Amino acid sequence: MTEYRSFGRTGVCVSPLTLGTMMFGAWGNSDHDDSIRIIHRALDSGINIVDTADVYAAGESEIIVGKALAGGRRDDVFLATKFHGSMGDDPNRRGNSRRWVYKAVHESLRRLQTDWIDLYQVHRWDLGTDVEETLGALDDLVRAGTIRYAGTSTWPLQRVVEAQWAARRDGSRRFVSEQPPYSLLVRRIEGDLLPAARDYGIAILPWSPLAGGWLSGRWRLGQEAPTSGRAARIPGRYDLTDPANQRKLEAADALARLAEEAGLSLIQLAIAFTIRHPAVTSAIIGPRTMEQLEDQLGADELKLTDDLLDRIDAIVPPGTTVNPVDDGWTNPALEPDARRR
Repeated sequence: MTEYRSFGRTGVCVSPLTLGTMMFGAWGNSDHDDSIRIIHRALDSGINIVDTADVYAAGESEIIVGKALAGGRRDDVFLATKFHGSMGDDPNRRGNSRRWVYKAVHESLRRLQTDWIDLYQVHRWDLGTDVEETLGALDDLVRAGTIRYAGTSTWPLQRVVEAQWAARRDGSRRFVSEQPPYSLLVRRIEGDLLPAARDYGIAILPWSPLAGGWLSGRWRLGQEAPTSGRAARIPGRYDLTDPANQRKLEAADALARLAEEAGLSLIQLAIAFTIRHPAVTSAIIGPRTMEQLEDQLGADELKLTDDLLDRIDAIVPPGTTVNPVDDGWTNPALEPDARRR
């Protein structure tokens, strides 16, 4: 039986697993009917939070989610989507400006076939837009009933805290959640973001608990590296000529052997580990097929022993990200054109 969790301090209860829909549409499963069946299976299993974004397959993912929730299922789902990424050639169809927030939300509402969005998230932070500008626009949308809450995705801790204080200072509604990358191989946030989230009552929805497929059990020493569209799009995270990715392969293999000793699949171990942290609210799983969904369901019911957690820490120490590229963002202050030299 699903044990629901508090979504920060909002009073909302959500399942410990979130259905992520990035792989529905042209980026993954282009069969709308099959994708809808997967969504319905997830909801029937007890998952009550669905996450998407306008940029996923250029809006196609939102369209699929809208179809899946039509006919009476919408009211029981905590529906989350995101804005920020480019949605066309027009330079104003992207970013975090008030102008784009208003336009983007109504386009998402149309694709999702709904009158409101439960959680509207800023997909990335924008150096060129004051956070007060974005918070003010989102506050207006809450007052209008268009969205219920606002959150962020892949924001560095500095910006998360800055936004909390800006909201407090200006009397606007604060961001209630953050979506960071977090997995057995990507643990940096254990040392900064997760403790701060507990202090501020911020819900944490980690994405990629399987580390982009590295924790699927397919990446093993002595075996040919699996191929995928994702590896082709972002080779920096998969190219084994990079020493950081070689270390990631070694860690993934060691974790797979540990899972086998514990009588678990690596997939189940990875997801169970992610949602085990007391600051984590719900881990985002992103299946492309029904088989992948079934492999991931039930991980929230596993209880990892302290001994097993200690052995995990011996492979990837707490607070460690094996390949920093997997952290999901780069600090613009350290980019070449921003340095003093």
